[in-house]
Amino acid sequence: MTRPLHLIALLLCLLAPSAFAERLYQVELLVFRQAGEPVFAPKVAPDDWAGTALPITGNERPTTLDGEAAKLNPGSGYQVLLHKAWSQTIGSSPSRVAVSSGEERFGHHVIEGTLSFTQERFADLDLELWINQFSGDGLLESSEHMKVAQRLKDNSLTYLDHGSLGALVRISPL
Repeated sequence: MTRPLHLIALLLCLLAPSAFAERLYQVELLVFRQAGEPVFAPKVAPDDWAGTALPITGNERPTTLDGEAAKLNPGSGYQVLLHKAWSQTIGSSPSRVAVSSGEERFGHHVIEGTLSFTQERFADLDLELWINQFSGDGLLESSEHMKVAQRLKDNSLTYLDHGSLGALVRISPL
């Protein structure tokens, strides 16, 4: 009786890696400021903030968290800073993308950052965002910095809290 169980266990081990091959997902990110004073980082965003991350341009998709975004209004003590959705593959090798919003000034945007995903059983997210303030002459003056690592489940809305900033993230298989 134990021989068939060993065979089943062996087959499961051989087939399991293919279950976690790269898959195409819709990623949606909603970044907002919470009530209170912004918490500025000791350093401004680095000039190479995107590094080798690929921009999401060309992969953008319609947003689905519009109801949640509408609730994050100034009357409720929130300000939506960025709301974007895009498609990307997520697998066992890190998949890193760059997001930005606002006019570019000397290589920086009002909001800029990267998201890196890897997936084994669940998807792991490393998020790093900079919310930048510029001087009158367009130079980067100060930045808020949000850096969070979080495990995500497919189709689940995940809240990321980071001082005066917050984010909602959802990944959905396509």
